[in-house]
Amino acid sequence: MAEKKIRIDPITRIEGHAEVVIQLNEDDSVREALFKVVEFRGFEKFTEGRPFYEMPQITSRACGICPVAHLLASVKACDQIAGVAPPKTAVMLRRLMNMGQIIQSHALNFYHLSGPDLLMGFDSDPAKRNIFGLIDSQPSLAMRGIRLRKFGQEIIEKVAGKKIHPGEWMRPGGAKWPLTQERVDYLQSFLPEALDATTKTLDMWKQMLDGLQEEVEHFGNFPTHYMGLVTPDGGLEHYDGKIRIMDPQGKVAAECVDPTKYADFIGEAVEPWSYMKFPYFKAVGYPDGAYRVGPLPRLNVASYCGTPLADEEFKWFKKLGKNGVVQSTFHYHTARLIEILYCIETVKQLLEDPQILSKHVTSNVQVNNFEGVGVAEAPRGTLIHHYKVDEEGMITYNNMIIATENSNIAYNMAITQVAKKYVKARELQEGMLNRVEAVIRAFDPCLSCATHAIGQMPLDIRLFDASGRLLDRKLR
Repeated sequence: MAEKKIRIDPITRIEGHAEVVIQLNEDDSVREALFKVVEFRGFEKFTEGRPFYEMPQITSRACGICPVAHLLASVKACDQIAGVAPPKTAVMLRRLMNMGQIIQSHALNFYHLSGPDLLMGFDSDPAKRNIFGLIDSQPSLAMRGIRLRKFGQEIIEKVAGKKIHPGEWMRPGGAKWPLTQERVDYLQSFLPEALDATTKTLDMWKQMLDGLQEEVEHFGNFPTHYMGLVTPDGGLEHYDGKIRIMDPQGKVAAECVDPTKYADFIGEAVEPWSYMKFPYFKAVGYPDGAYRVGPLPRLNVASYCGTPLADEEFKWFKKLGKNGVVQSTFHYHTARLIEILYCIETVKQLLEDPQILSKHVTSNVQVNNFEGVGVAEAPRGTLIHHYKVDEEGMITYNNMIIATENSNIAYNMAITQVAKKYVKARELQEGMLNRVEAVIRAFDPCLSCATHAIGQMPLDIRLFDASGRLLDRKLR
């Protein structure tokens, strides 16, 4: 059959620039959809020749939404090169800052980026379907999101001195300065409000799910593998732990205790139409070895959360899927709210521990090993930094598997499923095309450095027939 195309360029309300191309058959049915990332960054290559201790600051500039995740993965790789273990308090502070990052990033997605679709309706007026329209229609809910994001950002600032790109504080071997009692008291003052906002939103979301079953069924609802960090006994983990890969039936397919062995399990493919790599589970191969990362897979691979309120929600969450495996991408939103709850409870525990005020936060470093791998959980999933250095500590090799890349195969599977359900080529309606974008927002991909985080980018959708003649065009 001859092909026609619908092009959605750019996708709105995500972090970065990408487009979706929907391939149509001659009978106007959808054949497949492609998620094309059109940015090229080149961080892996241009860091060669730099001193290893500069890597946390340099690589964290890859993203302005979640620089903390890059700082953590990078500094953990540098810890290995230096052959040092950071002091306990430094690890606690790193964990605390990561909790803040996850809170602010998840709040950004649920309330600001995806919220207008979820709370105002996929078919609502696009001129009002944004955070400003949400503020007008549901001001108290919008304020919860604003305040939650503020709380996460305040954690980062009070720990590391800056809300965005706090790289000066993070260093191989630990951190540059400790936390003060005054800052602990300040952050603790936010906890009751943050906990109340999250529990109210989660209760509201549970009630809403009954009316969103069509989206649950068709928004990227398919079996894949899942990957995330877990504690030694299988608990939810974001800073340090073993990489667990679970199969679609809920069985552990692989566990990587030593992060330097990640390449034994994860392969990386490339396609000519995208600048983003396509990681896959090697035991299955490409592309059938698709796996997902992020909040939903983290809850899928975990045996428990480890905090009281989050554990109760975790038990409920596991009942949403067969054998405890929740496969609908739409439930990334559900998992995001549960993780916010977990992070708030963890922040409370960390701030109440007297050890967090210790002044011993750094160890001296030098080159003791020529290779290091750092793995951490970014808001959007498992993040891997792999460095090699020479005798002078200069980078000779850098491989970064970005959290967003891990789910790349699944992105294309998800938008194809949604397009086949909702896109009818001869009647290009706002709602159907917004749903194609919305499934991408559910994954919450971070494609560059804090680009268009709240704005409405121009969207040009064009439909061509098999001969290349323009059939329809929509602008918004």
